[in-house]
Amino acid sequence: MFPWRKIDTVLLDMDGTLLDLHFDNHFWLNLIPKALSEQRNITEKAAMEWVETSYQNVEGTLDWYCLDYWERQMGLDIMTLHKTLVDKIQLRQDSLPFLYALKQADKRRILVTNAHPKGLALKLQHTDLALGLDEMISSHETGYPKEHPLFWQQLFQRFNLDPARCLFIDDNEAILAAAKLAGVGYQLGVTNPDSQKPVKPFTDFPAIADYRHLLDELLASDSVI
Repeated sequence: MFPWRKIDTVLLDMDGTLLDLHFDNHFWLNLIPKALSEQRNITEKAAMEWVETSYQNVEGTLDWYCLDYWERQMGLDIMTLHKTLVDKIQLRQDSLPFLYALKQADKRRILVTNAHPKGLALKLQHTDLALGLDEMISSHETGYPKEHPLFWQQLFQRFNLDPARCLFIDDNEAILAAAKLAGVGYQLGVTNPDSQKPVKPFTDFPAIADYRHLLDELLASDSVI
């Protein structure tokens, strides 16, 4: 699928790409409306309508991913609510085999996430994800989401990357497009970010449902001089 000998670094999204997106979908689309319904003494339907409108108003911005922002908007203790669902924070089954194979093939592995640092820390605490990574960055450290070109400029500078020799993997096609526009050489989509939902089609980028399909060609490229 890729010319692995031309790729030095693999940039990896977290939620839906390395972790099962079911946790986040359940949290933001089920638990939050229920909590708002109880807090405001409104129906769950009304709470859901408010949530959907609020999400749409800031989608694609850093606020959309900011737990502090949502605490202020909702008047809820977001991190305490997160901790009630930690059993749902799960690695994709194919993530660690792929990450370990990347290491074996001498590829640098950098987590590139829009997740808020508080949420990132919680997910690292409850999974073995950090064992498969060399570096990590939250977009909140840069002041720009991955949708913004200045995020990518800061990323390349911080890790001294040649973007043309990077592969970026994400479950969001718009963010893959942003990476391509910023100069990232290769992109890969994930068709099954949420284990509890059907696969989704990608129109502009190659996409995969199981990283283990990449292992043979990845490791074979490592053996070719």
